[in-house]
Amino acid sequence: MSKGASLTARGGPVTRLRRDPLVRLLPHLRPVAGRLLLGSLAGAGALGCGVGLLATSAWLISRAAQHPPVLFLMVAIVAVRAFGLFRGVLRYVDRLVSHDAALRALGELRALVLERLEPLAPAGLEQFRRGDLLARFTAHVDALQEQLLRGVGPALSASIVGLGSVALVGVLLPAAGVVLLMLLLLAGVAAPLAGARLGRAGGERVAALRRQVDADAVDLLEGAAELRAFGGEVQRLDGLSAVEEQLQHAATRFRTSPAVADIVPLFASAAAVLASLVLGIPAVRDGSLGPTCLAVVVLTPLAAFEAIAGLPAAWQALGRSRALAAEIVEVLDAPSPVREPAEGSQAELPAGPLGVRVSHAVLRYGDGPDVLRDVSLHVPAGSRVAVIGPSGSGKSSLLAALLRFRDLSSGSVLLESAGGTAADIATLPSQQVRQSVSGVTADAHVFAATVRQNLLLGKPSATDDEIDAVARKVRLLEWIRSLPQGWETPLGTGGATVSGGQRSRLALARALLADPQVLVLDEPTAHLDPATEDEVMADLLAATRGRTVLLVTHRPTGLSKLDAVVELEAGRVRAPDGDTPNDDAPTVAGAVAVLAAAG
Repeated sequence: MSKGASLTARGGPVTRLRRDPLVRLLPHLRPVAGRLLLGSLAGAGALGCGVGLLATSAWLISRAAQHPPVLFLMVAIVAVRAFGLFRGVLRYVDRLVSHDAALRALGELRALVLERLEPLAPAGLEQFRRGDLLARFTAHVDALQEQLLRGVGPALSASIVGLGSVALVGVLLPAAGVVLLMLLLLAGVAAPLAGARLGRAGGERVAALRRQVDADAVDLLEGAAELRAFGGEVQRLDGLSAVEEQLQHAATRFRTSPAVADIVPLFASAAAVLASLVLGIPAVRDGSLGPTCLAVVVLTPLAAFEAIAGLPAAWQALGRSRALAAEIVEVLDAPSPVREPAEGSQAELPAGPLGVRVSHAVLRYGDGPDVLRDVSLHVPAGSRVAVIGPSGSGKSSLLAALLRFRDLSSGSVLLESAGGTAADIATLPSQQVRQSVSGVTADAHVFAATVRQNLLLGKPSATDDEIDAVARKVRLLEWIRSLPQGWETPLGTGGATVSGGQRSRLALARALLADPQVLVLDEPTAHLDPATEDEVMADLLAATRGRTVLLVTHRPTGLSKLDAVVELEAGRVRAPDGDTPNDDAPTVAGAVAVLAAAG
C-alpha cells in the first residue's frame, strides 16, 4: 500500500484536509483569489509601514540625541514621513479591495448554493427544515463571506509582517530575533488555537441552536393562522423564547471562552521588550550592537505585537468560517434524488405531441417499502387520463417519477410521439423533461407579486395577448379587469388576497401559458368546496381539450369527459374488477371498464 493510500485509509492528515469544509469551498473562491491576495498584501504593507514607522522613529530619536549634522538624519526623516503617509493609503486599498473580494465571494457562494438547490428540489430537500434551509442560503452565506474577510486577509497580513519584524530584529541581534519569533508564535498561533479548541464545542452548540431558532421562527410564521385558531401561539412563542434564551447563554459562553487568546499577547509583548533589553545591553557593551540600534531592537517588538493583535480574532473568524462552511457543504453534498445522463449519452426528445408510457414502475424511498409496485400506464398523445385513488395510494409518487423529481428503483417512463418514437426520461436531462412535462402541482404556490408576474412565471416572454387568452380560458379575465390595479394588482404572500378557486385558476393559467407537451395536474381542485370544485373542473376540462393531460386526484368528480380513468391502490394499478392488479397498461380503450370500477 502506498503512503497516500495509507493516509486515506487511516484517516490521516491528507484525508482530514480534504474533508475540511473550508478547503472544499476554496476551489469555488478561485475567481476572487487574486483580489483577496492583493488585499492581504495591501494590509501587510499597512502593518509593515506601522512597524517601519516605529523602528525608524526609534533610530531617529536615538541618533538625534547624539547631535549629528542634520543631513545625516534626512533619510530617516523622509522615511518616517513616507511610512506615515503610505500606511493610510495602503489601509484604504486593503479595505477597498478586500471588501470588493468579499462581495464577489458572496455572489459566487450564493450562486453555487442556488445552483445545487435547483436540481435537489423538491425531493432532495426533505431532510432540511425550511427555516434552516433559508438561513443556509442567506444568513450563513452572508456570514461566511464576512468571516472570510475578517479571517483570511488579516491572518495572512499579520503573518507576513510578523516574519518581517523577526527578520529585522534578527539581522540586528539574532538572539533577540529568535526570542521574538517564539513569543509571536505563542501569542499569534498557539494561544488563539488553544482558545479556538476550548470554544469549538460552544461554537457547534451556538450553530445548532441558531438553526433551531431559524427553523422554529419560520414554522411559527407560516402556521400563525392555525396556531391562533387553536390557541397554540402562546405555547409556541414560549418555546421559541426558551430556545432563544439558550442561544444567548451559549453565545455568551462562546465569546468568553477564547479570552486566553486576548491575554497572552499582552504578557508576550512585555516579555519580548524585556528580553530585548536583557540581550541588547550586553551586546552594546561588547560592541556587537550599535547604541542607536538598541532602540530599534527594543521597540520593534511593540510594533510587531500590534501588527499581530488581530490574529486571535482572525483565528476565531476562520473557526467560525469553518462551522459556516460545514453548513453550506452539507447542502452541496446532499444526495441528488435523480441521476443526470452523462454528456454524450443523452437521448433525443421525440418531436411532435407526446404521450407517456409507464412500464413496470417500482419506486421506494431509501430503505422503506415500495410506494409504487409494478405500475404500468399508457397515456397516448392527445388523450386525457385521470389517476385516482385514496391518500397513500402512490399518486404523488407516480408524478414525482414522471417529473423526474425522483428516479425509479426499477421500470421505465417513456415519452413517446404519436408515430411511436420514444425516449426514456432517465436518458434525458431533467430540465428538458420538466419543460416538456409540467403543470399544476399540489398546493401550487402563488407568489407575493402581481397577477401578471404570477402568470409570467410560466412563460416570461409571453405577450399581453397571450396572457389575456389563457386568463379568458380559465375564466379569470373579467375578475382580473375588475381588480383595483388590474394585472398589476399584488396578490399578497401566498396569494392571501385571493380565494381557493381563483388560486387554482391562476395555477392552471400559468401551466397553460407554459404550454408543456404533457400537462400534469396534481389535485388541482384540492381544498375547494363541492360547488367551486365542479366549476373549476369544468373549466379545466374545457381549457385542456386536445392536450395530453394526466390528472391526479383523490376525488372522482366530473371525470366522465376524460378518455380513461386509472385507479391506484396501495401502489398498484387496480384492475377493473377490483381484484388483482392489471398486467397490461390501462389505455384509452379500457376507459369504460376502468371508469366503471372507479365509481
